[in-house]
Amino acid sequence: MPEPTVGTTPPRVMTIAGTDSGGGAGIAADLRALAACGVHGCLAVCAVTVQNSLGVTGVHTIPAETVAAQIASVASDIGLQAAKTGMLATAEIIRAVAAACDENGIGVGRATPFVIDPVAASMNGDQLLADSALDSFRDELFPRATLVTPNLDEVRLLVDIDVHDRAGQYAAAKALHALGPQNVLVKGGHLAEDADVCVDLLFDGESFTELPGPRFATGHTHGGGDSLASAISAGLARGLAVPEAVAFGKRYIVEAVRWSYPLGAGHGPVSPLWAVTPWWETGPIE
Repeated sequence: MPEPTVGTTPPRVMTIAGTDSGGGAGIAADLRALAACGVHGCLAVCAVTVQNSLGVTGVHTIPAETVAAQIASVASDIGLQAAKTGMLATAEIIRAVAAACDENGIGVGRATPFVIDPVAASMNGDQLLADSALDSFRDELFPRATLVTPNLDEVRLLVDIDVHDRAGQYAAAKALHALGPQNVLVKGGHLAEDADVCVDLLFDGESFTELPGPRFATGHTHGGGDSLASAISAGLARGLAVPEAVAFGKRYIVEAVRWSYPLGAGHGPVSPLWAVTPWWETGPIE
């Protein structure tokens, strides 16, 4: 990938997601990861949450037509080299996002790669979306996806497979790919079988690639899925093919979890700070 130069416009990635008022996940995590990975982040807000490190206590959804208008406004002027989703909240918003992506050149068969992080379960595995919204994910967004990145709780909700071992991870990847995405990344962070390693599994419909990484003894992984999908989207925007972009994202999230930090009384976030040069320690600007 070419190194950025002063005054050169970087690649642009749009996150289509919800806010986290605690700053640990959602659009806040997306924009941090995108910046750390060398791209300019744009956003379409789908929902505003009332949230801190202990959990979500309120959600205000944005009108679907406003979500679609945000996508169109940015795509028509600034242009996008990739887009990704996070919390989409309702079936109506999911349908609006699908239509807006078609109209603005985003998704399979179009110029702009599209990463779907199907946020459907809480950190505790609780379902966050109505069944109608899960149907919209499967029917509307998955066939448009360059890559989908579910965790194991989301796998259970989307294809009714409880993954307990590597064989289950492979079966889940096949079932998810049958719903239409070009590529599937089944994340292994919740796989109890692996005590010392976290193995994510990439499937393109023909071949599987295991991406192992160290497992860290930390409860501070808030925003990890958002950050991984964003880092992968940044890799795609910078011209990497899907396998290389996924490896790029894996490298980012391993370090982000390694450098995660406590925040508040609950779960702290993964950290992008490992990738940020501490310019404030280099002395005065000349």
